[in-house]
Amino acid sequence: MLRGEPVLRGGLTLPPGGVDEPGVLTHVREITQRVHAEGCTGAWMIVAGDEVVGLCGYHDTPRNGETEIGYSIAASRRRRGHATRALQAMVAEAVGEGLVLLTAETSIANHASNRVLEKNGFVRTGTRVDANDGEVLTWHKALTPDGRGGTKPTTSHVLD
Repeated sequence: MLRGEPVLRGGLTLPPGGVDEPGVLTHVREITQRVHAEGCTGAWMIVAGDEVVGLCGYHDTPRNGETEIGYSIAASRRRRGHATRALQAMVAEAVGEGLVLLTAETSIANHASNRVLEKNGFVRTGTRVDANDGEVLTWHKALTPDGRGGTKPTTSHVLD
C-alpha cells in the first residue's frame, strides 16, 4: 500500500497521494503483523467502491476484553463519512469478539477525529502527554452486547 501503486490485489485502487505516508504505513504494518501473530484479526482496510480510502484496527491484541483502536483516512478522501462508518463497524466487530472496552487517543487539534469518536459514543476521559505527539485526548467506549446500550449498530461494508 505504498504511494504510487495504482492497483492492489483484488482490483482495489488507491486514492491520489496514497493512503498515508510511507513511515506511517510501515508502523501500521508492524502493528498488524504483531496483532496477527497473536491470533487477532483486528486490522482492516477501509474500502469505498473499489478504492482503499483508509486503514483501521486495534493497536494491540485485546487483553482482558480491552484494546486501543486507531484509524486513518487518505487526505484526499476525508470529510465523506468513511472514518465514522469504519469506527462503527470496528465497534460492531469488537462487540462480536466479546470485548468490553475500546480506547483511543487523538491530537487535541484533530477536531474531525474527535468528532468521529463522539459520533460513535466514545467519551473523553482526559489528556496525557505523548513523547511524539505532545498532549493528546484520551477516550473510551464501554461496550454492551448490543454495541450501543440499546440499539444494535448498523454494520457497513467498509471493513473488507
